[in-house]
Amino acid sequence: MPADSVLQIKVTLTDIRPPVWRRLQVPADLTLDRLHLVIQQAMGWENYHMHLFETPAGDYGRRDSELGHRDERKVPLHAVAPAAGDKISYTYDFGDDWGHRIEVEKALPRDPETAYPRCLTGRRACPPEDCGGPWGYANFLEAITDPEHEEHDELLEWVGGAFDPSQFDVEDINKRLTAQ
Repeated sequence: MPADSVLQIKVTLTDIRPPVWRRLQVPADLTLDRLHLVIQQAMGWENYHMHLFETPAGDYGRRDSELGHRDERKVPLHAVAPAAGDKISYTYDFGDDWGHRIEVEKALPRDPETAYPRCLTGRRACPPEDCGGPWGYANFLEAITDPEHEEHDELLEWVGGAFDPSQFDVEDINKRLTAQ
C-alpha cells in the first residue's frame, strides 16, 4: 500500500438500534492513537476514558503490560486493516463498554486538494458520554421522550435541556476534525 493512500472506513457503534455510524476517510499511515482521536471527534465522545483496539495482530491502546495492550502510537491503521473488507474493533470507556466496529470499505489515492481525516456522512447522534452504555442509553431515550417517566426531568437537565438522537451534522464533525 502506497504511503500516500487513504482508507475509507465505516465506524459503527455496536448494540445500538437504529445504528449510529460515520463514514470517514483517513490517511492509511494514521497511527491508532491518532485514529482514536479521530473517532472521538467523529462520534462526539469527550475522550474522558480508556480505549482499546482489537485487531487480528493483537490488542492496542495505551501501552500497559498488566493488561497486555501494545503501544498504539507505533502502529498505523494500514498495518492492522490494509484492505477493503478488513475489520477491527474499538472499545471506548470500559465501564460503559461502547463497542465500535471499524470496517475498511476501500483504499484510495490521496487527493492533494483534500484535507484528511474527513467525515463523508453518517447517521444519528452519538449517545451522551457516561449514560451507561447501550442499555443505559436505551433507558435514557425512554426517559427523555416520556414526560411521565420518573427520570425525565433529571436526565433532560443532565444532558443540557435537550437531546435529539436523530441529529447528525457532517459540517460540524469536519470542523472538529480540522481543529484537532
